[in-house]
Amino acid sequence: FKQKTAYEIMPSLVGSEMCIRDSNIQRYLNIRWASRPTFSPDGSQLAFLTNITGTAQIWRISAEGGWPDQLTFFDDRVSFVQWSPTDELLVFGKDVGGNERTQLYLMPSDGREIISLSNLPQAIHHFGGWSHDGRWIAFSSNRRNPAFFDVYIQDINSRETRLVYQQDGSNFAAGWSPNDQYLLIWRLNSSFDQDLFLLELKTQKVTHLTPHQGLVRYSNVNWAPEGKGLYLITDQGRDFMNIAYLDIASAELTYLEDDLRDVDGLAVSKDGRFMAYTLNVDGYSELKIKELSAGRRPLPSPPLPMGVVGRLTFSETGEKLAFVFSGPRYNTDIWVWELEKERLTQVTHSSTAGIPQESFTEPQLVRYTSFDGRKIPAFLYLPRKTGRFPVIVHIHGGPEAQERVWFDPIFQYFLNRGYAVFAPNVRGSTGYGKAYTHLDDVELREDSVKDIVYGVEYLKTIAQVNPEKIAVMGGSYGGYMVLAALTKYPNLWTAGVDIVGIANFKTFLKNTGAYRRKWRIAEYGDPQRDSELLERISPINHVDKIKAPLMVIQGANDPRVPQSEAEQIVQAIKERNGVVEYLLFPDEGHGISKLPNRIKAYTAIVDFLDRHLK
Repeated sequence: FKQKTAYEIMPSLVGSEMCIRDSNIQRYLNIRWASRPTFSPDGSQLAFLTNITGTAQIWRISAEGGWPDQLTFFDDRVSFVQWSPTDELLVFGKDVGGNERTQLYLMPSDGREIISLSNLPQAIHHFGGWSHDGRWIAFSSNRRNPAFFDVYIQDINSRETRLVYQQDGSNFAAGWSPNDQYLLIWRLNSSFDQDLFLLELKTQKVTHLTPHQGLVRYSNVNWAPEGKGLYLITDQGRDFMNIAYLDIASAELTYLEDDLRDVDGLAVSKDGRFMAYTLNVDGYSELKIKELSAGRRPLPSPPLPMGVVGRLTFSETGEKLAFVFSGPRYNTDIWVWELEKERLTQVTHSSTAGIPQESFTEPQLVRYTSFDGRKIPAFLYLPRKTGRFPVIVHIHGGPEAQERVWFDPIFQYFLNRGYAVFAPNVRGSTGYGKAYTHLDDVELREDSVKDIVYGVEYLKTIAQVNPEKIAVMGGSYGGYMVLAALTKYPNLWTAGVDIVGIANFKTFLKNTGAYRRKWRIAEYGDPQRDSELLERISPINHVDKIKAPLMVIQGANDPRVPQSEAEQIVQAIKERNGVVEYLLFPDEGHGISKLPNRIKAYTAIVDFLDRHLK
């Protein structure tokens, strides 16, 4: 972890024909990452998460770089960490076996002891921030009813816990006012509709700050230093998410930026002097910094290669900005930009497992025409070899998500092995405006599947692609898209890989976590009102059309897409004497997070694809 500046570590982006020989999938899965930086009160230290040990744990490092110290040693992943604004204390969260029932813990920043704060293993807990005096934390939990999240505060010294806001909905603490007298509450009505409420803690008075018509999102909320307003990102009255200021007294919203691209990250320094934000530009990030106290005067931004910037975090004084950077050729690491000195430091240097950075491949951003003339953006990764290659069409999850150009060791492994990778952002993806995200809602669901088909037609025009060897792969909602593609267009595919995917929308909506059901109904349809539609679009009802071999990967503790979804599709294919392979992991949830399990899962996937595509 030698300290280096950006200018010392940025190699040339000129292409290379390098190919790594004798590198199996295990080596690529040992490529490490670091994320979720949080500053110590004096800004000299950072706590963060990294998977150096194979599972995300908490580590601590100087904000100038150096050798880190490991603070937690669990078998299960840590999901977040947040430093106290006043003391050498950390709050963090952890679940068991991927069940997402996160419990809260308190730990001195040297890691010498761990104190349980929640101790209700059947409930989920979402951290909502430290009070500015460092005495209280806020969190939300469904401990009252599994279907609803209420808001609580807890004294970290006495452990006294108070229920401060109860409502039959999904309510999350979103930060304390500068004087700690108010708590901001963010209510999730659905994935594309949210609301903000102001809770006065002493009187319990609640003020609705964002009454609106239709679907509106509010996110990345930051208090202005005087406590009279909020800086946030919203798409109220427009197609793209932009930065706005919400005056609390008048509830008047004023846009500060007007960009035909989504702003997807925002941080404001505690003193209100600086604002940092990221623009989503075709899946890449542009990091912008402005001085609010000087009329939003633009300031120099750190010099970074093409990639994705996230987790913007100011130090308490606002002099330093920590963030996470990831790119096709840069595994995920933490950086610090010193605003006054204009100095960029890569704080963590996560291992590439001995694989040269120059061997990693960048994609081409392409757009192809779909069935209705709409242009669909996609990333095309081609191996650094000559020839015609089998292709993996990778479909992202969500569906409220976007394929972006962050580092993906799985993509890089397949590229090195002689596969092309095609990653489209079909209609319904985020990052291209509100209207685009709603083009696959309810009865339009299968239009997004058609986009995949037209993507395959586009691939057939690429000289380096073998049109007879095309597989489709995806996880979660992407797993549903795999099954839908295999059933709707069976002649296109040589193989399919479904990771924790939806097979039957009716049983999925019945069995998914109670708190998630309302969100998913808004996207997929109501089991009563849209019963016929859900029957029609569920892959389980069209299994007889599947021709390609299928691999299914599932975590037994998955609270989002339960194990029953995987077992339905596996059983149905077996009953029809189809080709299906199934791997179930008893200590995983929605996805595979533990390194030994990832090695087992992706080794099986590689062997499966090699057998059928090579």
